[in-house]
Amino acid sequence: MLTDDFPGLVIQVDLRGLLIEPNSQGHTIEAAAGENWHQLVMATVNSGIGGLENLALIPGKIGAAPIQNIGAYGIELCDRFTSLQAMEVATGELHDFTKDDCGFAYRDSVFKGRLRDQYIITQVNLQLPQDWQPRVDYPALRQYISQHNWDANHPTPTQIAQAVTDIRSNKLPLPTEIPNAGSFFKNPVVDTDLYQSLKAEHPDLVAFAAGEDWKLAAGWLIDRAGWRGLRRSAVGVHERQALVLINPGRGAGRELVQLAQDIAADIHSKFGVSLEPEPRFYP
Repeated sequence: MLTDDFPGLVIQVDLRGLLIEPNSQGHTIEAAAGENWHQLVMATVNSGIGGLENLALIPGKIGAAPIQNIGAYGIELCDRFTSLQAMEVATGELHDFTKDDCGFAYRDSVFKGRLRDQYIITQVNLQLPQDWQPRVDYPALRQYISQHNWDANHPTPTQIAQAVTDIRSNKLPLPTEIPNAGSFFKNPVVDTDLYQSLKAEHPDLVAFAAGEDWKLAAGWLIDRAGWRGLRRSAVGVHERQALVLINPGRGAGRELVQLAQDIAADIHSKFGVSLEPEPRFYP
């Protein structure tokens, strides 16, 4: 996100091209970085191809997806990723990156850390599985499927994409209408001791197992701390999703950063949990 006017050259990557082909393992996808992510998801599900439906309605271009290792409703990009091509800024040379090269982690990759701002992604390659299985572990998805009287054990990719799209539309503001950067904080991962302590004090704590640790719902923490719907001058916290910070008054980026810092400090004070922003900050 922009914290102030950016003192440099800004180039929009608008490379186009999309190829979806069957292979022995399912379907391969070769997508140029300038293609729209949601349109790619819908192109697959409308063809009856499963694998990306849980990632519907995530705004942005395909080239940005590996940087953040985007994810939603139990699926991350790295689950479908095979490789990418990127141009090294310093030399103009093209390089291929495998899945291991990208160092994917929760909402993270080498392009947010060690290789930040050193490469421009030009193409992303994915593999969608032949033996696709629906992922509807999240309560919101199960509830939506139940309300529509769909087969809970065998929903189609199209149905899951519709559910995800409707759920996200109902709780998340469109960036074109209310300026925002989507989910502002990562869901924090804590050890079992802290999780059990918080669960004992807050029985309705929303959390998911993450190996031997627990991933807490950052939105729940922010909501419980009383920040949801708060407005501070031009910026604030969205009234339907506390994880989203908004800028309806078109205030300066630094105002939003200050709000984020205050929220994080309050969450740490009340719950002993550290929140980490998802967006990168410029300049």
